Amino acid sequence: MTDRKTELAANLAKVEKRIAAACAAAGRKREEVTLIVVTKTYPASDVRILSGLGVRQVAENRDQDAAPKAAECVDLPLSWHFVGQLQTNKVRSVVGYADLVQSVDRSRLVEALSREAVRAGREVGCLLQVALDAGASERGERGGVAPGGIEELGDLVAGSPGLRLDGLMTVAPLTGEYAGRQRAAFDRLMDLSTDLRRAHPAANMVSAGMSADLEEAVAAGATHVRVGTAVLGVRPRLG
Repeated sequence: MTDRKTELAANLAKVEKRIAAACAAAGRKREEVTLIVVTKTYPASDVRILSGLGVRQVAENRDQDAAPKAAECVDLPLSWHFVGQLQTNKVRSVVGYADLVQSVDRSRLVEALSREAVRAGREVGCLLQVALDAGASERGERGGVAPGGIEELGDLVAGSPGLRLDGLMTVAPLTGEYAGRQRAAFDRLMDLSTDLRRAHPAANMVSAGMSADLEEAVAAGATHVRVGTAVLGVRPRLG
């Protein structure tokens, strides 16, 4: 093994052990939680190593990094998730490689995604990014729709050609009532997921938890955790 492959394999094993332990503590089966490795700022060579180690779900948050990386790894059996705030002028590029966009938070973005998905002949999965630091009708500091806007936005995604409503995503907020209370934030997301599934039963994906708080997300019931640093370490950024 190369040094980098050895490093990534060891880090993956540690993360796997953490997820398995969190599942056991929560009385959940390990297969109920899917690991998404966030490969932002890391090169395509790392993505290729991760694929060889069995990773099948990877995530990016900047199209300018993701598009060339996805193109370079097009031969690999990977599902690509876009998790960053997405501007409408980047939608055509993102739809070219992303199987799922986890940061859907406004109607204008839904309309752009639908238009480009139809044009490309693709079905793109969508998660509504929920801002738990938002007021009744505001967006959050890092994007996201306020809880009160989930129903309307979910209906819009579900009725849009080329799109599939898969569920909800959140990032533990840095401000507001849930700041520093990751478990409470993730519990709230699960309640919102229950509400959404009354109208859209298939939208059962809940993406929550990262390197520092994946245990809290698993305990709350998250179906997917997004882990970057704990797998890839701290390396110089691209560019």
